[in-house]
Amino acid sequence: MTSITDSVIDLDENARVRANDRGHVFHSWSAQALIDPTPVAGGQGATFWDYEGNSYLDFSSQLVNLNLGHQHPDLVAAIQEQAGRLATIQPSMANDVRGELARRISEIAPDGFSKVFFTNGGADAVENAVRMARIVTGKRKVLAMYRSYHGNTSTAITLTGDPRRWPNEPSDGSVAHFFGPYAYRSPFHSSSPDEESARALEHLEQTIVLEGASTIGAIIIESVVGTNGVLVPPPGYLPGVRALCDKYGIVYIADEVMVGFGRIGEWFAFQAFDVVPDLITFAKGVNSGYVPLGGVVISDAITARFDTVAFPGGLTYSGHPLACAPGIATFEVFARDGILERVRDLGDRVVEPRLREIAAAHPSVGEVRGRGLFWAIELVKDAETREPLVPFNASGADAAPMAAFAAACKKEGLWPFTHFNRVHVAPPLVISEDDLVRGLDIIDRALAVTDAVVTA
Repeated sequence: MTSITDSVIDLDENARVRANDRGHVFHSWSAQALIDPTPVAGGQGATFWDYEGNSYLDFSSQLVNLNLGHQHPDLVAAIQEQAGRLATIQPSMANDVRGELARRISEIAPDGFSKVFFTNGGADAVENAVRMARIVTGKRKVLAMYRSYHGNTSTAITLTGDPRRWPNEPSDGSVAHFFGPYAYRSPFHSSSPDEESARALEHLEQTIVLEGASTIGAIIIESVVGTNGVLVPPPGYLPGVRALCDKYGIVYIADEVMVGFGRIGEWFAFQAFDVVPDLITFAKGVNSGYVPLGGVVISDAITARFDTVAFPGGLTYSGHPLACAPGIATFEVFARDGILERVRDLGDRVVEPRLREIAAAHPSVGEVRGRGLFWAIELVKDAETREPLVPFNASGADAAPMAAFAAACKKEGLWPFTHFNRVHVAPPLVISEDDLVRGLDIIDRALAVTDAVVTA
């Protein structure tokens, strides 16, 4: 296996990769002429490197999917072995690794979740979970939070509560949005987490009533809001959502695409909040994204609806063997290496105390929040007014302070995860403690750039 020490500078290959990318690859979420993607030569563990001799600590886990890091030998071996034995088989046939992974996923889900519908990724999972809810309830409307992301496909992007939805409208017209809890920027003028929870639930119930409970088939919520702020739900909020869904006959969909499979130290993030949904979507961490895979874990009550009635959905690559094999290996690595326990320990003992120190030392830091190995540093112009360091959905010159911060991190060998006015801390779950500390120290030093904006 290639290691960091084996990597060599290859400027010719760097130029070739860059030329092919710029000449022929159409990139997502981007104005094509305004980007210049970094050619990546390789990766190992929590680090990846380019062809120019630069290596980076991956504090974004790519797109918060690389839970077991780059080139994990167990996951690579599982793919290799499966490719040599049976590279693919259609989803209408029974397959050993597909069935085994489904069994293992159902075992970590709450009681009463026996079956898994596999998809190609998280957006597909959301699409199909919503389809199930609509069929079972006979109601089409779905509620989703502002400050959320649920995927790029038709219904998933409509459910999304951030600016990526705007240029894709109109799409699924049977979607309405509501405010979720966000204590630091409370839309409810709350003064405590408990008050935020109570007021957010009151708002949600008002939304249900005004949108028409008889029209609402599902509510979908990221158990911990991901890209839009690492928003950990306050005490009682998710159980309160469960109670409202029961009261009004609504299916509760837990979107676990980003936070499932260990990100906060639980198999599924909702398990930390004393709640059981009706449908669970997953992707990303199930096999660290080595081969595209997602799915829906289905409660037995919903599964029963389709015992004698066909589910109107399917995908050619559902439960692809090359994707399921590293999924099984993921379970084995988690058990052998105590990944869940490790994440909780590093989050409590290393990340949170260090981020609290950083927050106290920097005038540009308004708040730090998170759990496990999933945290956000919210940057502000003024700690008293909480004015964001850059405007909402800033780009170009308006986003310059965040771009300068990111550049400072990269100069010291850290690849950061920035979004709007926030820095997210989401390294691979296998990162060494030394590298974790080193990455946090780099962030600490790079914040001098944003402090300069505040004190100018």
